[in-house]
Amino acid sequence: MHATFPVPTAHDHWHAVDEPPIGEMGDDHDHGHGPHRHPVGHSHGGHGHSHGLVDPSIVRSRDGVRTVAISLAVLGVTAVAQVLIFTLSGSVALLADLIHNFGDALTALPLGIAFFMRSYRAEKIAGLFVVAAIFISACVALYETIQRFIHPEHLTHLWILAAAGVIGFLGNEIAAQVRLRGGRRLHSPALIADGKHARADGYVSLAVVATAIAVAAGYERADPIIGLLITLVILKITWDSWRVISTTEPGEPHSHTH
Repeated sequence: MHATFPVPTAHDHWHAVDEPPIGEMGDDHDHGHGPHRHPVGHSHGGHGHSHGLVDPSIVRSRDGVRTVAISLAVLGVTAVAQVLIFTLSGSVALLADLIHNFGDALTALPLGIAFFMRSYRAEKIAGLFVVAAIFISACVALYETIQRFIHPEHLTHLWILAAAGVIGFLGNEIAAQVRLRGGRRLHSPALIADGKHARADGYVSLAVVATAIAVAAGYERADPIIGLLITLVILKITWDSWRVISTTEPGEPHSHTH
């Protein structure tokens, strides 16, 4: 008896896996390299078979670098917009915030390098670096708050400052969302911590808006009071980020924090 087999056409996805051709029984691993060929472009629609040819660490590395790059691009556009506003207002307070934001954006570089190197150890170190940067931000905010309590400063260009604060908040929040989602997707505590870092910077920018509104309404002392509240928020973010970094290893699907 001669068995007949259908000839695959351009629209067929014939594999002959359930009924392998006679003489090829037991050839489980010969996919496209021997007589047992699949049609060209073995993609199977929307659920292509990769057969494990791409190392998962390479996929994770590319995704991590891309996430860091996108968040940095967002922060870069935000900083440029704030620089333009600074040239219009000449506000020393805004200049200080700009320098702070530029410095904080650099914390993403060690993390991007760690993803590029595919090094969990480097990623862990980058996470600790991010936590340190958040804590330094809290210390700077506390210092500025104390200075404003001791030496009250009359704020000018309030509406321009408020506009810069809105731009800073939106840019940092978008960057935070990109990093947090990427951190959860890649199981990266360092990337999650950097997302919280961006969110902390967004709160600082939001405080600028609140201060401008309060001072415009006649509450001159609102500036240091709001600054103190923001300092407490950043310290809380520092603690939360430290718990994530210290209790979860890169690549782990679940955090051990409770």
